[in-house]
Amino acid sequence: MRRQLASLLAETSLTVTEAQQDQLIGLLALLYKWNHAYNLTSVRDPEGMLVRHILDSIVVGPYLHGEHIIDVGTGPGLPGLPLAICYPEKHFVLLDSLTKRITFIRQVVHTLGLKNVTPVLARVQDYQATEHTPVGFDSVISRAFASLADMLAWCHHLPSTEGRFLALKGAPTEDELATVAAPYRIEAIHPLQVPMLDAARHVIDIRQERAPS
Repeated sequence: MRRQLASLLAETSLTVTEAQQDQLIGLLALLYKWNHAYNLTSVRDPEGMLVRHILDSIVVGPYLHGEHIIDVGTGPGLPGLPLAICYPEKHFVLLDSLTKRITFIRQVVHTLGLKNVTPVLARVQDYQATEHTPVGFDSVISRAFASLADMLAWCHHLPSTEGRFLALKGAPTEDELATVAAPYRIEAIHPLQVPMLDAARHVIDIRQERAPS
């Protein structure tokens, strides 16, 4: 799996050190082991996890804004854990409302020695960014968490003044994109290329327009 990861990374423009690659494989091994008992993901085989979870997560890295990131509805820590491994200089809050998922994330953090991850068990509507980051978050990420309209409604209190929403989608429809209304606007839609994944992936970058002071 380590050789396969290196081969797949060579098809991208990402820079991932050997130590980070080892940690990504360690995360993959833990996800595979825990999935048997906790049913964390419908992807069962390690090769599928490597592409659909590890690679699919880290290709988002170039589009992160700032140093303080929150991954809402993170599930088993996706994309937050792979991104935290690849960007140790950034801090990631991983938020989910299911105990088994946060328990798994805490185990990964402990086993891999990740110093830049804070797992939080909470509903996003109840979570206050001031618990960990007084200025709010630079990036609010969601992956298969909710519609764009629901994401903005539920997460409106999380970003900083200049913070962004990064919604990870397959092929967004015009109808869903049209639900992004003032005070929000779509800044950009970035297509993602995931090696060996025959499916569309996009990052929808949304910001809130501030009233002039």
